[in-house]
Amino acid sequence: MENLHQVLKKEKYRKIKFKVTKTQHLLIKAKINGVSGNFILDTGASNSCVGFESIERFELATKKSKTKASGAGGGGMKTEVSAHNNLQLGSWKNNDFSIVIFDLSHVNEALESYKAKAVHGIIGADVLLEGKAIIDYYNHYVYLK
Repeated sequence: MENLHQVLKKEKYRKIKFKVTKTQHLLIKAKINGVSGNFILDTGASNSCVGFESIERFELATKKSKTKASGAGGGGMKTEVSAHNNLQLGSWKNNDFSIVIFDLSHVNEALESYKAKAVHGIIGADVLLEGKAIIDYYNHYVYLK
């Protein structure tokens, strides 16, 4: 039987490495508008997002949003949105990427309480669905098409 990597390579999937942190989060590097950052790969997050403090870092043009964010850290959080960005994970790219911006301080405070590195944002189901993601937890790779 062929291994997973060989099968997915034939299907034009891109292989991207992630790390499992001591908090059991999947940590992945991504570039937004050419700027690298650390992100949590989160299948339970509906949208990818960055914190308000990363707007300048990733050169995001933002607009107010009426949508309220909710998640493990609570609900009803104000959001902004930024459209028409470039996202890159490994060699996989999306050149018309929209991202939600909201207060990620509760996420980073939780990580830091476990002596884990802070993150710039979260890669969510929007990217995973678009990229037809296959996650190889054992070998620490996500495959995107």
